[in-house]
Amino acid sequence: MATEYFLPLADHIGQRHFQQQQTQVVGINGAQGTGKSTLSGLLKRLLHAKQLECVVLSIDDLYLTRAQRADLGRDIHPLLQTRGVPGTHDLALGLLLLDTLKAADTHSRIHIPRFDKAQDDRRALADWQLHEGRVDVIILEGWCVGARPASLSGAPINALEQQHDADGRWRDYVEQQLQAYQRLFRHIDLLVMLKAPSMDSVMEWRWLQEEKLQEEQQREHSLPGAPAAIMDKAELRRFIMHYERLTRMMWQTLPLHADVVFELDDAHNIAAASYRHSLNATL
Repeated sequence: MATEYFLPLADHIGQRHFQQQQTQVVGINGAQGTGKSTLSGLLKRLLHAKQLECVVLSIDDLYLTRAQRADLGRDIHPLLQTRGVPGTHDLALGLLLLDTLKAADTHSRIHIPRFDKAQDDRRALADWQLHEGRVDVIILEGWCVGARPASLSGAPINALEQQHDADGRWRDYVEQQLQAYQRLFRHIDLLVMLKAPSMDSVMEWRWLQEEKLQEEQQREHSLPGAPAAIMDKAELRRFIMHYERLTRMMWQTLPLHADVVFELDDAHNIAAASYRHSLNATL
């Protein structure tokens, strides 16, 4: 897959940078567990081989703090305490960070925020990643990256919506916030979508991530079974319900707008790829 699909993509990104002589922002969209972080890391290594400085920014690292989301849950809707949907990210921080990275020069020192999913909170500034120097390519990856405004109203589609948002107030708020997120997504020069085959696959792949997260936490604490906010399968299934409506909407709409769409099969392989423009075309 790397040779057939990802190396040509990295070549194309590099070509865009050298021809336009400006920082390229690459958006990577995909439901939970589709491989956004893996693809981002691979592209960063491939671009580094081309002498290009690349910064990977996950929209997950822009989540509001747990205290801020608790305030949203109290003041607007209880479901907003759970991270994930538009409205639970620090949009101002994301906009400032993109502007700062795009303006970076050889003397720049920029701190990249990090979010601790096990603790469900933003890490302290001392634990943020430090990038020094220029930035040629920014990869912005996340499950809702590039999502276009759309109506999220309608009858509940899962137990979470039925039990906790029957009147649609939460969905209306998320729809309103998605409009505001367009200020962030307008920075994207090239949008890549990893399209999962089904919600069942999303659940399976996201569960594998949760198991890996637990292993990492245990190694970090050097104690078997060290405590951390790891979800069991029932909790994870409920968690994914927060994302389901917008995920299904993006499966219908985003392939019409993305520059590159990689369709995944149940085995997590690329079953098909489509491109708005040839990766070898002269820009």
